[in-house]
Amino acid sequence: MDLGLSGKVALVTASSGGIGMSVAKSLAREGADIVLLARSSDKLQQLATLLREEYHVRVMPVVGSMLEPADHDRLFSSIESEFGRLDIAVLNTGRPPSPLRDALAEADGSRWQQSYETLLACIIAITQRAYPLMVANKWGRMIALTSASVHLPMPHHALSSVFRAGVEAYMRHLSSEIGAAGITVNCVAPALIDSSHREATLSYSAEQTAKRTAMSALKRLGTHEELASVVTFLASVPAGFVTGESLRVDGGMVTAALHH
Repeated sequence: MDLGLSGKVALVTASSGGIGMSVAKSLAREGADIVLLARSSDKLQQLATLLREEYHVRVMPVVGSMLEPADHDRLFSSIESEFGRLDIAVLNTGRPPSPLRDALAEADGSRWQQSYETLLACIIAITQRAYPLMVANKWGRMIALTSASVHLPMPHHALSSVFRAGVEAYMRHLSSEIGAAGITVNCVAPALIDSSHREATLSYSAEQTAKRTAMSALKRLGTHEELASVVTFLASVPAGFVTGESLRVDGGMVTAALHH
């Protein structure tokens, strides 16, 4: 299937590693030119070099934070001067403060504020800047990465779930408001994705991995490539009649739990 992404310009935020990096690779594999945004200059430059050499696409790395309006200014100024257009915005974010706690144990207002800024406010800010560039071409794809914990409360995930639920609500409103401009707006809600790539402090123990594997209807963890493929499809031309949706990529975790 030709996904129609050759020559499209795709912004992927928080893209120096993990899910963002996998999505950038997947979109580049389909021929999209890539704009990378992350705080780590070295990692961004390494990824940009890899994408250019392996997929022969244009890549523009922008070092900056999703939390800084001045960095947004620089990002979108660079997109306009380099490409003159933006077709796809994949809205990946950082993580809430660690360690995660039960909802009632989250009594520190600064943790709620940090989570709001990291998970929700920055997505609102980026979509508002991306919209004018998409509406100019009467075509666009906005895709936010959320979490399956929005659909099934998971222990200690209150900070994550509350604001990612906010992202899903915001994106649904947006989908109904800007669809007439040819822009689709969707969410992808992952869970049980393999974390073995992470640095040791963020990776799951063998016991945690086994417990997470058991939660999947498929009795395995998902790969970053599988998750990135779903994002890439939603960014594609053939997915043009899908909007206002949140697509879970969780190995059937939520469905299996509801059936028990």
